[in-house]
Amino acid sequence: MASSSQESAAVTEAEERTETLPSQKREDRLRKFRELHFKRNEARKLNHQEVVEEDKRLKLPSNWEAKKARLEWELAVDQMKKDCAARGEDYDRVKLLEITADDAERWERKKKKKNPDTGFAGYAEAQLRQYQRLTKQIRPDLESYERQREECGEDFHPTSNSLIYGTHVPTKDGIDRMAEDVEKQIEKRAKYSRRRAYNDDADIDYINERNAKFNKKAERFYGKYTAEIKQNLERGTAV
Repeated sequence: MASSSQESAAVTEAEERTETLPSQKREDRLRKFRELHFKRNEARKLNHQEVVEEDKRLKLPSNWEAKKARLEWELAVDQMKKDCAARGEDYDRVKLLEITADDAERWERKKKKKNPDTGFAGYAEAQLRQYQRLTKQIRPDLESYERQREECGEDFHPTSNSLIYGTHVPTKDGIDRMAEDVEKQIEKRAKYSRRRAYNDDADIDYINERNAKFNKKAERFYGKYTAEIKQNLERGTAV
């Protein structure tokens, strides 16, 4: 009886084991499937977020990054000014202490390269720029200065009683430099106008300026081929 009961127990355990293995495999497959499903949903969600962010970036202006950096810099400067005011310190002085020597040299080079001439804004500004340009070109002649100082004596620094006014005679080199500078100014001023000179004796074969430009282009490219036809038409001998 004992042996039969043991055999039946062994058979039952074997059957349970055979039933457990497929169910366990099935549970493992379902778990892996759920994990893959979860990962797919996460990837889909992340992709959608990236598409939305990319669409937002594309709709922004082209200089958005520069504007954003500029705004962040202005906020940082405002905060730094408030902190300096709270501590009773001078903001400009604190800012200069944070500037490195390399940055200072780079800014100085950038200032030198920058063109201060922004174009014509008025006769007063144009005259000031001309004066500054001319004064930068001045190269003092110290030998001539000392010689003239010795010749004039006390009258070198005239007063209301001095009679030296109008007696100075410029040197030939000085006159040549002035004449050369005036010629350069005339030559530079002549290049400002882009309007072509009008020839009164030229034949009028156009009805407006646009047509005149077109005729000049046509003459430049096809003039040598149509010269004989044009002459025959002018003489009235064309066939």
